[in-house]
Amino acid sequence: MGVAGRGCPRAAPALLLLLLLLLLLLTAAVPPYRGRAEGPPEDVDECAQGLDDCHINALCENTPTSYKCSCRPGYQGEGRQCEDIDECENELNGGCVHDCLNIPGNYRCTCFDGFMLAHDGHNCLDVDECLENNGGCQHTCLNVMGSYECRCQEGFFLSDNQHTCIHRSEEGLSCMNKNHGCSHICMEAPKGSVACECRPGFELAKNQRDCILTCNHGNGGCQHSCEDTAEGPECSCHPRYKMHSDGRSCLEREDIALEVMESNTTSVADGDKRVKRRLLMETCAVNNGGCDRTCKDTSTGVHCSCPVGFTLQMDGKTCKDIDECQTRNGGCDHFCRNTVGSFDCSCKKGFKLLTDEKSCQDTNECSVNNGGCQQVCVNTVGSYECHCHSGYKLHWNKKDCVVSCDLSCIVKRTEKRLRKAIRTLRKAAHREQLHLQLSGVNLEVAKKSPRTSERQIESCAMGQDHGGNQCVSCRAGTYYDGAQERCILCPNGTFQNEEGQITCEPCPRPGSPGTLKTPEAWNVSECGGLCQPGEYSADGFTPCQPCARGTFQPEAGRTSCFPCGGGLPTKHPGATSFQDCETRVQCSPGHFYNTTTHRCIRCPAGTYQPEFGKNHCVSCPGNTTTDFDGSTNITQCKNRRCGGELGDFTGYIESPNYPGNYPANTECTWTINPPPKRRILIVVPEIFLPIEDDCGDYLVMRKTASSNSVTTYETCQTYERPIAFTSRSKRLWIQFKSNEGNSARGFQVPYVTYDEDYQELIEDIVRDGRLYASENHQEILKDKKLIKALFDVLAHPQNYFKYTAQESREMFPRSFIRLLRSKVSRFLRPYK
Repeated sequence: MGVAGRGCPRAAPALLLLLLLLLLLLTAAVPPYRGRAEGPPEDVDECAQGLDDCHINALCENTPTSYKCSCRPGYQGEGRQCEDIDECENELNGGCVHDCLNIPGNYRCTCFDGFMLAHDGHNCLDVDECLENNGGCQHTCLNVMGSYECRCQEGFFLSDNQHTCIHRSEEGLSCMNKNHGCSHICMEAPKGSVACECRPGFELAKNQRDCILTCNHGNGGCQHSCEDTAEGPECSCHPRYKMHSDGRSCLEREDIALEVMESNTTSVADGDKRVKRRLLMETCAVNNGGCDRTCKDTSTGVHCSCPVGFTLQMDGKTCKDIDECQTRNGGCDHFCRNTVGSFDCSCKKGFKLLTDEKSCQDTNECSVNNGGCQQVCVNTVGSYECHCHSGYKLHWNKKDCVVSCDLSCIVKRTEKRLRKAIRTLRKAAHREQLHLQLSGVNLEVAKKSPRTSERQIESCAMGQDHGGNQCVSCRAGTYYDGAQERCILCPNGTFQNEEGQITCEPCPRPGSPGTLKTPEAWNVSECGGLCQPGEYSADGFTPCQPCARGTFQPEAGRTSCFPCGGGLPTKHPGATSFQDCETRVQCSPGHFYNTTTHRCIRCPAGTYQPEFGKNHCVSCPGNTTTDFDGSTNITQCKNRRCGGELGDFTGYIESPNYPGNYPANTECTWTINPPPKRRILIVVPEIFLPIEDDCGDYLVMRKTASSNSVTTYETCQTYERPIAFTSRSKRLWIQFKSNEGNSARGFQVPYVTYDEDYQELIEDIVRDGRLYASENHQEILKDKKLIKALFDVLAHPQNYFKYTAQESREMFPRSFIRLLRSKVSRFLRPYK
């Protein structure tokens, strides 16, 4: 979050010294003027060559024989020395009705919280906080000068956070009773009584029930100046304005404005020109204020901000992409890919990305056409396996099943292997070289070499080749050739899917060499000549025949075709999908075709179907499920997990399936039990609950599950304006409940437990309307990174030293730091 501009700072003394030294060097480097033999002397432009001694805040003007220095606007002096003019020191406060801020060469007017700067750059106008998100009020928002108030409907009272409304109890003598009598805040007191407190900026009246407004809240309701008196705030106006009949607002006096324009041209008029010129130079209307992305005009200049996924750099203007994948893999379960301004999560094969766009859940491949298995499909984590019934074995394509080898088959295979072994032995004997393997040890019997004097190179085991100074196994797709003593590629028509082998296996039905894909086949499927989708053969290789009418096959290399079922024909032979079957009706997404009844059936809960004309539904991944039957998309598969005991110091509660829509008919319960002498602070950045459901979906925070226990927070509506509050009880029971009606994104609500010695300070901060009055402050309460930093310090104060002062200034706007500083100072020095 960027910090608003503060104008141009004065040059540091070290920088001025460096500039003076450079000036002396440049002066020494310029050769002296020697004149011409004839004619007038040539003029030297001292300003252009940097030979002048004008002040850094002065302008240099070249003259025919010399130069002239004059101070820039906003400065005074004779040119060689210039001092800043403090426009705020005059009796008109620089024309500002609230605060006047002097800056080098200029000044700015700023307004109190609850006001905004008018277009003239001097006057301050009331901000109607109720226009945006109802001021954050749950029921009624009432705008007043400099502030606003939340009010509740009959039967409710305003909670301590001064925004949400709590249903009044009909019985009891506690703060939950509808007649507790406190004007603002009701606190439980010993022996069943109550004690009243006031919001910041108010004082408790003598009757200990009512609250009296002071100038510390909303400027006392005054547009310009406020002074506390025994009768309450007294308003007055800037000299250029007159009081409105309401006693609070101020109107510009035309006669005084005219008099000022005529008689004070050197002071206020010039100041006005400088302000207008400065505002023109630093406005979003000119070059977007120099901002990379979003620019906003404020009373202190332009304020640059960056969209989500970018961070504002030290210059306060430039936005840099955040590589979210560098931090905890972006929260992705499997793969994270950074993009400009965002990032994408993806999953390994066999997994599906859930609606939170981060989590990966196993896909049940067996739910779609039995995974393509001819007989039995078994789902595994991230994959699946096909199995065969007794008497069958799995085909090389890992999906079809073929009859197991009987006794006659075994005899033929053994005979074939023996013949192959004999051929290998004959070849080895012919080369006077024989390799044996006994008890797992490779031995070689060979004719002794007569060259015994030479150092023998250690031989590698069979199936290995020399790789530098060590032996390496021949990789899949190759075999070890004893004659060449090296690994070579499997020739066309053969394959090898294991390492360290001395032969390659022939392809089951290689056909002609021209049909093979490539040498170095590492799998039987690489042999080539596979039957294409819509075809089949006894072994899955050519020659193939098309699937007969009434059957289809979507995969290559299969030994059979799937029947459409129910006696359904196909539109043509060689069908590749069930959609080629001529069904009696076309089923829409969310349905599947039942080949027994020849009707479209809604996909049962926990499954979905996004396409037309399918004969199956897809199971939701992992432990997700759908709210109802007939689902059409994986996004309708929702995670229902929620609730539980929460941590001691920091954590969060979130609706199930967040940030996706929460499921229907769900109920979640959390409990927060802080350690001894700690209290709970909660921030609700935003919450999305459909108001159309007539409060069928709601979130409530109480001391216990009893409906009569002390309630801290309760809502059944959407609020995009953030709010912070402390728990009214030392422990919290939290419940979220949804009905079967509309759904929404729900919420993610962080909390922190803090030392109860800071209770007064924390409550003073969260009850102050200025915490929510500024858009910048609202952005802080919605920023997960900033809230995490604040909560980290609140939970563990020693962690404050992890954050430098520079980091704090970069993370938080100046107004927010000023607000906290004033609160902390008053808390630490209450009597000063």
